[in-house]
Amino acid sequence: MKKKILLKKKRIKFMRIIKQIETIRAKNNKHWMDLYRLAFEYAPDEASKIVKQIRQKDSKVTMLAKKLK
Repeated sequence: MKKKILLKKKRIKFMRIIKQIETIRAKNNKHWMDLYRLAFEYAPDEASKIVKQIRQKDSKVTMLAKKLK
């Protein structure tokens, strides 16, 4: 019984941390979008190349994350 209580507390702790991460990422995503707008407004060709590189790295991260299942 004590073990179940500890597991429940651990889950609650993890869910709180995940919620904090979600909040931070939401704000950071807005900053990224602002940066995209600015970059594409003033240097669209260069911005496009950089975004392509970012997407390629993101794809690699996603593939690695899938291996964690």
